[in-house]
Amino acid sequence: MGSDHSRSVPSAPPRVRRILVATVVPLFVATVLAAVVLWPRDASPPTGGGADVPRHHGTVTRVVTEPCPPAPQTPEGTPDAGDGPCGTVDVRVQDGPRAGQQVQTPVPDGPGAPRVDVGDEVILVELTDPADPGASTWNIAEHQRGTPLVWLAVVFAAAIVAFGRWRGLAALAGLAASFAILLTFVLPGIAAGRSPLVVAVVGAALIMFVVLYLTHGVTAQTSVAVLGTLGSLVLTGVLATIATAATHLTGFGSEDATTLSMFQADVDLHGLLLAGIIIGSLGVLDDVTVTQAATVTELANANPGLTRLQLYRAATRVGRAHIASTVNTIVLAYAGASLPLLLLLTADTRPLGQILTSEFLAQEIVRSAVATLGLIAAVPLTTGLAAVVTAAGRSTATPADDVPAPRPRPDRAEALAALSSPRTDPSDGPDPTRTTPPPAATTRWPESNRSTDTAW
Repeated sequence: MGSDHSRSVPSAPPRVRRILVATVVPLFVATVLAAVVLWPRDASPPTGGGADVPRHHGTVTRVVTEPCPPAPQTPEGTPDAGDGPCGTVDVRVQDGPRAGQQVQTPVPDGPGAPRVDVGDEVILVELTDPADPGASTWNIAEHQRGTPLVWLAVVFAAAIVAFGRWRGLAALAGLAASFAILLTFVLPGIAAGRSPLVVAVVGAALIMFVVLYLTHGVTAQTSVAVLGTLGSLVLTGVLATIATAATHLTGFGSEDATTLSMFQADVDLHGLLLAGIIIGSLGVLDDVTVTQAATVTELANANPGLTRLQLYRAATRVGRAHIASTVNTIVLAYAGASLPLLLLLTADTRPLGQILTSEFLAQEIVRSAVATLGLIAAVPLTTGLAAVVTAAGRSTATPADDVPAPRPRPDRAEALAALSSPRTDPSDGPDPTRTTPPPAATTRWPESNRSTDTAW
């Protein structure tokens, strides 16, 4: 994702380092202070979620299927209950008061019901009859996915460390820090009633500082990427606020948001929409800003004679190609996450214009457009900062020995005499018309194995 940090890069001049420190350190201190002020304290657990149903792990030991009994007469168009799978499933409970015992459950039925077989690890729920607390029934809720997810995480981490080595290990640490900030600050802060937009901006800035410096090291190049990312995040937040206000988005553009409003009525869904745009843009912004800063550094190392303007133009050409592919990535990522919604809209009989301007689809359009505008702004901002910092470093770090010496000016009289005198073949003997011996350089051509680039 950037330059190779294993290779030593000439450090920036002391004056440039002082300017970067004076700019980045106050921003970091302000971010930490804002996080301390906004940190959720004494957050009460959410209410309205219903009673906590006991859940236990179990292993399927037997599955018995049988024909379903005939269903009573149902109105036309209503699903026939007799068409679903019927039978019983024996499950051995693995934890809880009844660990090691066999319980019997009905075969899961209905939309999205899990299909179970002998040996499957499942999650059991125990339902108690309110009229008779001693009587309980068991049902299979879903498959137990803990073990496959653990193995997938192990393979994921091993592949990153094997390929990236120490930088891969640092990337994993940065990923863990990102999730820690999200789970301990951003989500609890929003749930506690803080402004989602403010919490998202502070949380994204905190993630940016921790992840970038932890992954790429404390260097001038990383500081440039930090400044470019922070500036682009602020611009993305401003654009998101303007776009959502102009399109009158309320935040009720998904079923999840509607369900959340039922459990936590005090959550600002409009602010939550803005927070989602900022958090979603952060990961791609990191990629673009770090790549642009590394590109400028590598171009300056390859050709120390490039000026600031030449570095900016060359790195911007790389940034244009990067943005062209990243825009497609953003749109496809949002489309992939919203495939059920898109399929639902294709079955809508309303005109296309009404579908595109509906709350559901307009929210995704605004999200994609604002994120793309923030990415486009990140390229010139980060590239310009990196060109200024890198060119300042190269101006004092270029050795004088690397500059080629100027060619000596030739003597005009000797050049004209050499051009006007006829070339003689040594095999023909001396020229009887010459009174002085010819210069040694004009008596014969250089050998074929010698360089023809003579010194002037």
